[in-house]
Amino acid sequence: MAVRIRMKKFGRLHRPFYRICAIDQRTQRDGKVIEELGTYDPMVPDVDARAVLNGERVRYWLSVGAQPSDKVSTLIKKYGEGGTHLEKQQAALARLAQARRRPEPMTVAPKRTKAAAAEEAAEEPAAEESPSE
Repeated sequence: MAVRIRMKKFGRLHRPFYRICAIDQRTQRDGKVIEELGTYDPMVPDVDARAVLNGERVRYWLSVGAQPSDKVSTLIKKYGEGGTHLEKQQAALARLAQARRRPEPMTVAPKRTKAAAAEEAAEEPAAEESPSE
């Protein structure tokens, strides 16, 4: 069985998304997959955060004779194990994760009742009035 590493297209109109998969060579592009090896999202603004690969599994499939497509070959050279852009990718993914974090919710102070306000006023020492002449 000849295996190819290709991109399987998902997404919708004007919003493509790809999964990088090990596929039997005789199978159509969006057909049955042997194993998913990563993702590629061309709509992410930071170029180095677009591709995420499972380097260990990619290395395995290449070692057993799988042939990557041209685009996948380029992604493996850049972002696979020992790739040329790994440091840039890690920094880009960290920036992307930080941008996705939600701010901490605001804490709301409990409402004060009239009774609680009266108790607080009674506990405070009365200010001494100075005699005015």
